[in-house]
Amino acid sequence: MNDTDVLNHLFDKQVICPVCNSHFKAKTVKSKSPRVISKDSDFFIRYSVVNPYFYDVLVCNSCGYAAMRSDFDNIKTFKKDLVLSNVTPKWKPREYPDILDEKLAIERYKLALLNALLLNLPDSTKAMISLKIAWIHRLLNNTDQEKIFLGQALEGFNNAYIYEVFPIYGLQRDSLMYLLGELNRKSGNYPEALQWFSRTIVSVNSSYKVKELARIGRDLIKDENL
Repeated sequence: MNDTDVLNHLFDKQVICPVCNSHFKAKTVKSKSPRVISKDSDFFIRYSVVNPYFYDVLVCNSCGYAAMRSDFDNIKTFKKDLVLSNVTPKWKPREYPDILDEKLAIERYKLALLNALLLNLPDSTKAMISLKIAWIHRLLNNTDQEKIFLGQALEGFNNAYIYEVFPIYGLQRDSLMYLLGELNRKSGNYPEALQWFSRTIVSVNSSYKVKELARIGRDLIKDENL
């Protein structure tokens, strides 16, 4: 697909930075543009035409504040000073092209992750950013980096499961139980994976679809360890 075709699936959205009140435009994927090719076992969606994951982080070029779109406006007032005193002095304004690729998307997610760490945002936020970084490394076939960020996502979601209120980024309890099983499986932690899959399967609150995913994950571990 050429650049003109990609641009046809994007539009400019006006954004106001909640930290420094700067106004800027952010390329946004039209709602009807993404076309799903397939879904991976850890909920990663593969798209044709244009990839909405690439455009999910908003970056303020004035102060350096960065976050996923769903979190961008949610920064607490007392945390804005943390950005202005810790991020902004080191921030070098960066003009991104209209069309983003995997490497630029990873760069932007890492900016969001740095902000999340600085602001001590919930474990689920840091976990979701890490998971998306892992997914994009998967597109680049960079398995080493994918495993590192899958591990970070696993640690964060473990804590989120214990301490945070559901739903978590659209995941109900059964979906997160399954995801913890799958992330453990991908990390080679088979006993832990089997425990999470079993909890998902026996839970009366798990949907049929999620139970089936857990059974597939459980069977994969058994097949791999025959």
